[in-house]
Amino acid sequence: MAQLLDRISINPEVCFGKPCIKGTRLWVSLILDFLANGMTEQQILEEYPQLTHEDILAAIAYGAEAARERIIPVPTEKVA
Repeated sequence: MAQLLDRISINPEVCFGKPCIKGTRLWVSLILDFLANGMTEQQILEEYPQLTHEDILAAIAYGAEAARERIIPVPTEKVA
């Protein structure tokens, strides 16, 4: 996983310091949003040819690591 996370860069002068795929201005969260909304890896790679399969895996790995580090509030359903 460490090799994948090396593909992520955080620079306060690039995209307001949001985690990006190294060498691009593509936010990790954007890639995760695409996947969560049903886009396939192939569709993402066609839309953003500068990305690689490993970049997609790096975004997923970063998301997994972030989920281990903090609680993300998720709205719960109200029980009637």
